[in-house]
Parts: sequence; structure tokens; C-alpha cells
Amino acid sequence: MNRRSAIRTFAIASAVLSFSHLMGNPSLPQDGFTIRSDVRLVLLDVAVKNKQSRFVYELPKQGFRVIENGRPQLISVFANKDVPVTVGILVDESQSMGAKRDEVLNAAQTFIEKSNPEDEIFVVNFNDKVMPGLKAPTLFSDNIEELRSALYRGVPQGKTAIYDAIVAGLTQLESGRRDKKALIVISDGGDNASRHKRADMLNMVWKSLATIYAIGIYDAEDPDRDPGLLEELAKVSGGEALFPKSPSGMSAACTAIAEEIRSRYTIGYVPQPGAAPLRRIHIRVHAPDGVRLTAHTRPSYRYEAVANQNGK
Repeated sequence: MNRRSAIRTFAIASAVLSFSHLMGNPSLPQDGFTIRSDVRLVLLDVAVKNKQSRFVYELPKQGFRVIENGRPQLISVFANKDVPVTVGILVDESQSMGAKRDEVLNAAQTFIEKSNPEDEIFVVNFNDKVMPGLKAPTLFSDNIEELRSALYRGVPQGKTAIYDAIVAGLTQLESGRRDKKALIVISDGGDNASRHKRADMLNMVWKSLATIYAIGIYDAEDPDRDPGLLEELAKVSGGEALFPKSPSGMSAACTAIAEEIRSRYTIGYVPQPGAAPLRRIHIRVHAPDGVRLTAHTRPSYRYEAVANQNGK
């Protein structure tokens, strides 16, 4: 099974090995380890907050319980530290973004500056076309000046092909070297120019490992505004949708997203095979002093049976 197939099924044995080496997880063998090819690892990107909605850091593995379709799961991969991420920043460059463009790009640059220095980042500028921000053949960068140039490479014009941009972003994420992946979508309107259908784009979000963070900045009179799309992207992927009241609030939103990405836990488990393709996830978490906290991650995923060597 190649890497693309692994991502679409939430990772096979190779994902267990690569993540184990990355995290230095002592609970998983690192040499001579083999696993049947029909076993997948579900990797969850989890945010934990207290009653004051502040992030809670460095909780132990023992404080988490993962429930899938009502059944407790054995946590086999756990990380409670700032892990480098592959991140794509999708910037709406449609005509309507012209008046607020400086605030948007400054906010996106703030996100880059607040990110882990070891993150690999790319930029996609989109209007009625989708354009890579980095110059070929570069796919990812950790250089702030190079990424800043990528942000400013677009030109505000045309309509909004946000479905196409999300598909392009998710596709490029698959080439990233980091196990944790995220998309940041900044837009002021709904789609009115994509070749891809909304259902096809959302199906790709379902199958991706990426967590999507959306920032919507809308004009009240804009007939194409679609905040429901950004909320759905965040809900399906376990991310967040933020809606600043004005362009001046964009930098604070990007700072909050950067902090959340760096504070998130990574939790992995091998799901049990069964007839139910839709697997609903619930995570319970407690602090060492017994205080109950709130965990946020993707609410569900689809378990797809893997064919055996005979193709059955």
C-alpha cells in the first residue's frame, strides 16, 4: 500500500513505525517490528482546554480515554509536546478581498512567525484559479522571508474557487514529511468558481488526516458569503472556525490558531474491525488533580475494509 492509500485509511503499519521513531515512544517496538497489512492506526489531533477555555499542556497519557462507538480503545501512540507539522495556508485572493488584503496577509505572516520553527509550510493563493505561492520546484519552506513572498504573490481579482483550493491543499499535504498536518483557510466568501463539487471536496476532507482551521471575514452585503462551509470544514476535521468582527482581528485569530496547533496532543490507536463503517469518537480527559477538562478532536471517521492479498 502506498502513502496515499495509507492516508486515506488513516495510516497502516508504516505510519506506526514512522510516528514511533519521531516521538521516541517506548511503548512501541522500533526494530524488527512487523504488523499485518490490514491493521490501521487512527491518529487523532487533540486540543485540551480548561473551564476558562485555556489550553492545558503536558498531561500524561493516563489522563486520556478514547471511546469509539461506545467502546474504550487502547492508546498505542501518545505525544504531549510541540511536534512539527506540515501546514498549508490557503489565502483567498478574489476581487472582494482587495480592501482587506493587507490585514489578511499580515495575519498569515503572524501565523508563520508563531509556528514551530521546524514546521514545513506552503502557501496556496486562490481566486477563480488556484496558484502555488512558493516558486517551483519548492513545495515546502520554513524560511519566513520566502513564505512572506509566497503570500504576496497573488493578485486580488476574479471569483472564489475555494473547493478547488482545499482539494489542492489536501493533495499537497500528502507530500509532506510531518505526520501531523493542518490547513489554514482564509476567505471572505462561498464558492462560485470551482471545478470540484462541494460533496467531492468534503469527502476528501473526511478521508484526510488534516485538521482544518478556517478564518472567515465577511462583508454583510456579500451574497456569496458562506460561513456554514467554514464551520463544516472545521467540524469534520476537528479544527476551529473563527470569524473576526473586522479585518483588524485577523492577526489575533492567526495567533490563536498557531498556539492551538502547538499545544495539541497526538493520540493513536488501532481500531477493531467490524461491520460499522462510521466510527464515532469521544475523548475523556482528566487532570492529575481530578479536574475534568474538555478535549476537542474530529468527531468521527469512516473505517474502510482493506482487501487481502487475493483482492477479497
